Amino acid sequence: MSEPGYSAPDITLVGPDHVKRYRETGGEVGYMWNGVTTLLLTTTGRKSGQPRTSALIFGRDGDDYLIIASQGGAPTHPNWYHNVQSHPDCEIQVQAERIPVTARTATAEEKPRLWKIMTDAWPNYDTYQSRTDREIPLVVLSRRG
Repeated sequence: MSEPGYSAPDITLVGPDHVKRYRETGGEVGYMWNGVTTLLLTTTGRKSGQPRTSALIFGRDGDDYLIIASQGGAPTHPNWYHNVQSHPDCEIQVQAERIPVTARTATAEEKPRLWKIMTDAWPNYDTYQSRTDREIPLVVLSRRG
């Protein structure tokens, strides 16, 4: 079934394999994914306390990094989103640079402007939102220190 505005991504590099190759190559493999830039987000597991890393599409708003907790439009938030709600201090890797950041969910007032930044890069986010009844959060990552 085809969804209007949806473009199926090449998923040959996803999940743990994406994280592994990105780390091994300092982002030379994995930074560009399906024509968009990705970063690695390392959070602290809210239950385990262990580090958890996800490769995510990102955008920029000034000095801040933007990510979306879409999970492809699944009915539940991704685990990394629950983790940043419990432990907002986390780390991102953008290419070879590791950056300590603090995560927060965009406010209702700022979300429409930031959402447009992200959908300009990855229009599928609008399709993902149409697939679920939950409001997909947009997360702002601000450099610490």
